[in-house]
Amino acid sequence: MANVRHAATPRGVSIGLAVLLASGVIAGVASAGPSPPAQKGLASVYSDHLDGKKTASGERYDSSGLTAAHRTLPLGAEIRVTNLANGRSVQVRINDRGPHVQGRIVDLSSGAAAALGMRTGVARVRLEILSQPAEVRTDTSSPP
Repeated sequence: MANVRHAATPRGVSIGLAVLLASGVIAGVASAGPSPPAQKGLASVYSDHLDGKKTASGERYDSSGLTAAHRTLPLGAEIRVTNLANGRSVQVRINDRGPHVQGRIVDLSSGAAAALGMRTGVARVRLEILSQPAEVRTDTSSPP
C-alpha cells in the first residue's frame, strides 16, 4: 500500500492563501484595527480666490464642493468635521495639503464651511476619519 501524506504542500498553502485574500477574509481582518482618535482644533475657510487652482491631489479646487486640506491625512480620506460651537457636521474629502497657518488643523472649502455655519474666520472643530483610500499616494504631483 502506498504511503499517503496528509500534510499541506507549499503550493496548496499558497493557493489557499490566495483564495482567502481574494475573498477579502484576510484583508478585512487586517484593516479592522481601531480607528485613529478624533482631532480637535481650529478650522479655517479657504479663500474663494483659490477657486479653480490645482490642489495637491491634482484636481481643481471647487469652492462650492465638500473638500478640505489637511497636513497629514491621506489624499482621498473622508472625514466628518463637527463645529463644536453649534454641533453641525459635514462629511468632506481631503484633496489638498494645509493649512499653512500655525495652530489650525484643517482648511475647509466654502461649501463645507457654510454647512458648518462658518462664513469666514476660524471655528473650533472635531475631525473624525470615516474612511481612507485603499492605496495611499505618497506622490502629490499631478496624476499620470
